[in-house]
Amino acid sequence: MNDLIPCVGGIAFVFLTFAFIIVMRYLSYQETMRLAEKGLVKPIRQNGSGKTALIWGIILTAIGLAITIGLWPLGTMIRSNAPFGFGPWMLIGLLPTFFGLALVLVHVLTRESRKNDLPPKDDSKE
Repeated sequence: MNDLIPCVGGIAFVFLTFAFIIVMRYLSYQETMRLAEKGLVKPIRQNGSGKTALIWGIILTAIGLAITIGLWPLGTMIRSNAPFGFGPWMLIGLLPTFFGLALVLVHVLTRESRKNDLPPKDDSKE
């Protein structure tokens, strides 16, 4: 009976998260439709400076590393046979760490070079 409460809580959390996402998408759809009825267009959101992936990547990597370091002693506390106390519970911290690293990598690989932003130099002398 004691195992039922965390299970139901976890399922309820996942359900509420998905329900929130669905409601937000529906409200956005309704907003777009109401604007279209009036002949207006929903303004396009600007992504800012293009560093969003970098910022979220750093945040997720830091959170994942903190969780990983915090869970590492768990292997010695439960006297696990896993090498270096590294067991399956470490996935809780490793998943956000590697997801954050992937976001940083996406930012590095997809950024445009700064040379393209500068106007061409005029080398001709008058």
